[in-house]
Amino acid sequence: MDNRAEVSAFLKSRRGRITPEQAGLPVYGHRRVPGLRRGEVAMLAGVSVEYYTRMERGDLSGVSDRVLDAVAQALRLDDTERDHLHALARAASATPARVQRRPKKATVRPSVLRIIEGLHDQPAYVRNNRMDILAANPLARALHYEVFEQKPVNTCRFVFLDPRATRLYPDWERVARNGVGALRVEVARNPYDRELSNMIGELSTRSDAFRTLWGAHDVHVFTEGTKRFHHPAVGEMELVHESLDLSGDPGLSITVYSAAPGTPAADALKLLASWAATQDRDAAASQADTER
Repeated sequence: MDNRAEVSAFLKSRRGRITPEQAGLPVYGHRRVPGLRRGEVAMLAGVSVEYYTRMERGDLSGVSDRVLDAVAQALRLDDTERDHLHALARAASATPARVQRRPKKATVRPSVLRIIEGLHDQPAYVRNNRMDILAANPLARALHYEVFEQKPVNTCRFVFLDPRATRLYPDWERVARNGVGALRVEVARNPYDRELSNMIGELSTRSDAFRTLWGAHDVHVFTEGTKRFHHPAVGEMELVHESLDLSGDPGLSITVYSAAPGTPAADALKLLASWAATQDRDAAASQADTER
């Protein structure tokens, strides 16, 4: 795959954020660039300037894992960034026969549906690599009810295209940055996912904020952490979230939110469950009246 522009922009962005002082290098005279020079990265990585220059121009074909790790260390990449660099190299070296150009449409297995449905007091949903929510239990639907008003149900589209997102997520900037970083990782992993590319193109066209964050080339992988919500019905809560990849379903993962017993967040989840039950009863009653 010709991903030279992606590779070049990523390496340049990482080089530009490391100062000579951070790398333990002496500084002499005036420097025209804020970060490291190419020659300095090459020296730290133990490769020739010509070789690193070739890499930064976007050509990672045939680059060994050892050299990639050396460059990652020189640029002080974290684990997510290091994995991203390796993914870009794999994509650059892949032949058309080895690349799945049209990923199969993901479906949620019944056993996975039973898992999330069984989590009665914890919001849980299944998403794909494009941030589409494919299945959710009632409490997750209640927590993200504004997101579910969209079709398709996609958290990134909601974050960048729906003005209500800044209310639902008090830490909107962090949520937005992490979402863009996760999409950047997926592009490297799945370079021929046309739906993913189309969504990124749409968001880049319609959202200045997305376009700015996309240009930063930061990467992110969802694992665990905390997220603050300000739900219109129950107010603010801070929930712990865990994201678990489904090994049997590449590209799919389960996200579960929880709160420690006895905390205000746990009380808010109980209130949310009560609110959701009321909404369901009202909707059922309205449907019954319509059918009469």
